Amino acid sequence: MNEEVAVSESEAARVREHVKVYVMVFVALAVLTVVTVAISYLQLPTAWAITVAMIVAVVKVGLVAGFFMHLVSEEKVIIWLLLLCLAFLLFLFALPLGTEVGNGPLWPL
Repeated sequence: MNEEVAVSESEAARVREHVKVYVMVFVALAVLTVVTVAISYLQLPTAWAITVAMIVAVVKVGLVAGFFMHLVSEEKVIIWLLLLCLAFLLFLFALPLGTEVGNGPLWPL
């Protein structure tokens, strides 16, 4: 009977630790949301406002993916595959930027 109580208490401590981490991540996400809204009220040039908001968004995505999707504890192979997918995504996002150079398109359509 004592073993069952010890296991339950250690399991309860582990659950409390996980809940504590989730609450800290939630608070960080809430603070970053307030920061994003505050950025919109600043008189920053549009390009700077978008850049700062995107940086905050990337940090929020990292928190959600890392803790709520449990990527923090994943194998390194999964992390490398996700980074490869991110590289392809960034390449596809940047691809339209190469369609215009100067005054006209790079290739006529």
